[in-house]
Amino acid sequence: MRQRELMMRTCLFVAVLLGIGVLTGCSMQKTPTKMEAAQSEEEGLPKPLVAQAEQVELSDTLHPIRVDYLTPVDRIRSPEIYVYKEKRRLYVVQSNVLVRDYPIGLGFNPAGDKQREGDGRTPEGDFWIVVKNPHSRFGKSVGISYPNQKHAERAFFAGFISPVEFRNILLATETRGKPPWNTLLGGEIFIHSGGAHKDWTEGCIALYDSDMEELFNIVSVGTTVSVRP
Repeated sequence: MRQRELMMRTCLFVAVLLGIGVLTGCSMQKTPTKMEAAQSEEEGLPKPLVAQAEQVELSDTLHPIRVDYLTPVDRIRSPEIYVYKEKRRLYVVQSNVLVRDYPIGLGFNPAGDKQREGDGRTPEGDFWIVVKNPHSRFGKSVGISYPNQKHAERAFFAGFISPVEFRNILLATETRGKPPWNTLLGGEIFIHSGGAHKDWTEGCIALYDSDMEELFNIVSVGTTVSVRP
């Protein structure tokens, strides 16, 4: 009887030891935190996908352009002009802030880039203001640097302008001066008053008189003008 009791106690002691071992083994398996789990998942991602995730995060930090039409004219000291032909709008931007937005009229044949004098198209590309005229035929006006290098190269290789004319246009581009306006490419492209009610100019950009009055006081010779389709 005593021997049987001893055997039962021994079995119970062994069972307790086994139970402690199982519990100890479970406690050693540390539950991962959320951060560790995320890092583990990221390590399993292919490198391109990790890079893509970083790019998306960076792009979220970019801020869209702000709008402030109440900026006083005398505080617009470094404007950039953007003309969108299809929208019929002229935008004045300063330090990534849209400070003015004007309706415009274009040439009587507005679709496409200007090719030559008399085609009625408003030129497209990057220009700058080369002259300000307070007493033009249409009131206040500012002339832009058309034709630019792109128009000159296209015309020269098509045989429309001479080597001398080509050189003079390139020289004006390099010095940010006024290019020749008497070639087959045409010239004297102005932003001027006269009305934005329709496309009626010979290729110029027309504003309502009050808008042109304000724009004339904002811009200066050298102000960039980007004309887009």
